[in-house]
Amino acid sequence: MDEEYDVIVLGTGLKECILSGLLSVDGLKVLHMDRNDYYGGASTSLNLTQLWKRFRSDDKPPEDLGSSREYNVDMIPKFMMANGALVRVLIHTNVTKYLNFKAVDGSFVYNKGKIYKVPATDVEALKSPLMGLFEKRRARKFFIYVQDYDQNDPKSHEGLDLNQTTARQLISKYGLEDDTIDFIGHALALHRDDSYLDEPAKDFVERVKIYAESLARFQGGSPYIYPLYGLGELPQAFARLSAVYGGTYMLNKPECKVEFDENGKAIGVTSEGETAKCKKVVCDPSYLSDKVQKVGRVSRAICIMSHPIPETHDSHSAQVILPQKQLGRKSDMYLFCCSYAHNVAPKGKFIAFVTTEAETEHPEVELKPGIDLLGPVDEIFYDMYDRFEPCNDHEADGCFISTSYDPTTHFETTVKDVVGMYSKITGKVLDLSVDLSAASAATED
Repeated sequence: MDEEYDVIVLGTGLKECILSGLLSVDGLKVLHMDRNDYYGGASTSLNLTQLWKRFRSDDKPPEDLGSSREYNVDMIPKFMMANGALVRVLIHTNVTKYLNFKAVDGSFVYNKGKIYKVPATDVEALKSPLMGLFEKRRARKFFIYVQDYDQNDPKSHEGLDLNQTTARQLISKYGLEDDTIDFIGHALALHRDDSYLDEPAKDFVERVKIYAESLARFQGGSPYIYPLYGLGELPQAFARLSAVYGGTYMLNKPECKVEFDENGKAIGVTSEGETAKCKKVVCDPSYLSDKVQKVGRVSRAICIMSHPIPETHDSHSAQVILPQKQLGRKSDMYLFCCSYAHNVAPKGKFIAFVTTEAETEHPEVELKPGIDLLGPVDEIFYDMYDRFEPCNDHEADGCFISTSYDPTTHFETTVKDVVGMYSKITGKVLDLSVDLSAASAATED
């Protein structure tokens, strides 16, 4: 391996695959390696046999669950916002031609023990049972402000500078109640806790706007889309893209040891006695464990069911957000459900995930409020994993490390990390102004 690469990417997790695709399209010479013999790293997709092997060691899955091959269970399940950053990245790189998307049926929020559809526009606010009559009118005014807000048109700002005004101040201008703030902040703006309330309102308003615009894209009941056969399709689509632009992929490469010069700068990667030279290394935390720090843990339950989540209007795919306040927790809990409608399970079967930032060592107890909403489950697996963040100086060592996946059931935080890493690696800002109509999604079966 005498060639020198601009970048060696280690691990074929979703973040690494997106970056490898973006860098290849930019004309950089990329070598992409993974110690595993499968794509996806932590964000891989498992069939039923693999799922049993991982969580039940040698046990065999029961016959009545159907064919193992028909299951595609994503280990890091996340929906995509139809107008969100990931879809823009997919269009920007033209990866959309390798993927088929389908709209997600429902987006819900948990409030006072019940599940409600998330209202996202002035029209929906007036119909929502989440709010009383007067609150509906106040919420409607807020949504109209958000829909009309245009950062380039000062008239639409109604005298507020959203770089100065906090989200809390903006919300109090409309006199919204705590429960309303809860679902707007967590189920629409997708904030993971309440710290956003004391930050400038611009980000909060833009997030609500993206949600409402995404909802309008497809005539479905949610702003989300999801690939047929699940997210396992994504890393492979980016691998194909990288190959088209001359990138090289190698799976099943043991060790993948990063080599450094005397100044501590990455100069290559060694596997099986051969070293490939490079200028920069991009990887997930597992490849450079001495350059990352543990910042938290995720608790999750993976469930196989024979019915949709109750009270979600028979949605065959859905997200339910349980805001922290509703559960007396420090962070939100998320329910994710997908089924044979997206080809991730055999006919009649549903896959549900309950995830949250771990606040205890007991996922069975901690996840109970979410699991109780699922109704009867055929099988349940509990799991915890650590979350890491890089703590290295990438300018000094030439190593660009992604953060571990958080418990959210949507992609907004993941893509933020990718876009930030892209800028650090290339010194450029990723242009995501694209023609969104290039990504279409089927809403019908």
